[in-house]
Amino acid sequence: MSRATILIPLCLAACAPPAAPVAEISGERLLNDITVLASDSLMGRRPGTIGEDRTIAFLTSQFEAIGLEPGNPDGSWTQPLTLVGITGTPTMTVTRAGRAHPLDWKTDYLATSRREVGAVDVAAAGMVFVGYGVTAPEYGWDDFKGEDVRGKTVVMLVGDPPVRLATDTAALDPAMFRAEAMTYYGRWTYKYEEATRRGAAAVLVVHQTASAGYPWEVVEGGWSRERMDVSTPDGHADRVAVEGWLAEAAARRLFADAGLDFDHQEALARTAGFRPVDLGASASIQINQTLRTVETHNVIAKLPGADPAVAGEYVIYTAHWDHFGIGAPVNGDSIYNGALDNASGTAALLELARAFRREGAPRRSLLFLAVTAEEQGLLGSKWYAENPLYPLARTVANINLDGMNVIAPTSDLVVIGLGSSTLDDLLGEEAAARDRTLTPDAEPEKGLYYRSDHFEFAKQGVPALFIDAGTRAFGQPDDYMEQRREAWTAEIYHSPADQVDVSWDIAAAVPDLELLMALGRRVANGEVWPTWKPGTEFKAIREASLARHDE
Repeated sequence: MSRATILIPLCLAACAPPAAPVAEISGERLLNDITVLASDSLMGRRPGTIGEDRTIAFLTSQFEAIGLEPGNPDGSWTQPLTLVGITGTPTMTVTRAGRAHPLDWKTDYLATSRREVGAVDVAAAGMVFVGYGVTAPEYGWDDFKGEDVRGKTVVMLVGDPPVRLATDTAALDPAMFRAEAMTYYGRWTYKYEEATRRGAAAVLVVHQTASAGYPWEVVEGGWSRERMDVSTPDGHADRVAVEGWLAEAAARRLFADAGLDFDHQEALARTAGFRPVDLGASASIQINQTLRTVETHNVIAKLPGADPAVAGEYVIYTAHWDHFGIGAPVNGDSIYNGALDNASGTAALLELARAFRREGAPRRSLLFLAVTAEEQGLLGSKWYAENPLYPLARTVANINLDGMNVIAPTSDLVVIGLGSSTLDDLLGEEAAARDRTLTPDAEPEKGLYYRSDHFEFAKQGVPALFIDAGTRAFGQPDDYMEQRREAWTAEIYHSPADQVDVSWDIAAAVPDLELLMALGRRVANGEVWPTWKPGTEFKAIREASLARHDE
């Protein structure tokens, strides 16, 4: 998940929530489903485990009880996919002037490989600092400047280059990398892809909490255990051999040992004139790996459209059912229950399905897709988007649920990437009718748009919408929601502490779900399809997809 919200006691007497929830959406049922999905018996819902089997059994039983149809055209409730699980403990040594300096795994660095092989060995690969590791012709930006990094270990900064205005060095240039808003160039996934394209042997992204959007402990929790990927016929043989992270303190020592000032080099990297810097050292990284095949499943249910003329067009609601399973104990607890992330979104998917079923089918068909392996890199949604059960050129929109608001009712609703598509306009109209407003993401630099399942649909051109909890809680200080969000990220996100909390105000999620239901209803009944707005990177993809389908 991109980011969740904190579970805290609420001062209910101080709140002045909007009108009481309507009958279609039940907070009580929502909480009941979250409690089941986040129970210890589901063992943290890790793909390929007994926890997955139990999760799928629960979801399919609920969809069937609701009265939906199996969503796979073959008559089943699931879409299978095969992943490879890779476990390995790396060793890393930096050699400078003939002296070897071992680094501490988990403390100084984290490293893994996507290659489906038993052992990975990067030997004495010269280390080069390549700034942000970005090649963006549309911005006139090239961090490599012709540097040949084949066979080398490249060190990169996380995020986009924060380019300052020449006339006001305190402000970001709005013409460069969307200023505060992260582009895909800022995501670590892009950086590994760029290193692969350039033939590097290894890539280490320097972790900085403010730029990454989460502390080192989150990286450690996800990268020090089994990693999964979609298995490929060539076993990812062309992928960069080692992908990893370098703790900021370790990076600073590395630069200092090379006679370089980290802060100065970081400042240079923020300019278009930056040139790669030889760090005067080589890195040797070895990983002995254990591979296993992981059979996992997306779960899909269908409410057929009522109008035969458009029943072959689809609105998809998505939520990821998976979490991290059983892992390293934290305060004696080793089950990563994932109550908010994302039992809450999966429960919301079920509750929306119930509400639509009771209301009666709209003109177009509705798909309720609970995807697997989001926490492993959006793998389930990526698989569906690349192997759709229903044509994406006839998929009108995607509405994604990842972490519902259980803090307090708000007068607004945050839309990640607000202004990207006409879905936002429709949602805004529905919000206004309920005396609510839409708010853009307050932290666009963290790249939340690229960190949940809607992104895989957007990459294929499907207009997609992703919300977060609002920012203005009734009866609370202006910074109340922000403080709770920051505390969540620092203390609970991707840890065993993400559990159902008796202090939740589950009613806070209801008006948000009512809005998402109203949006889905409008799109499923409307005459005009949602579209990407001009300047959005997905607009051309969508137009090409529709043109191919109509040929």
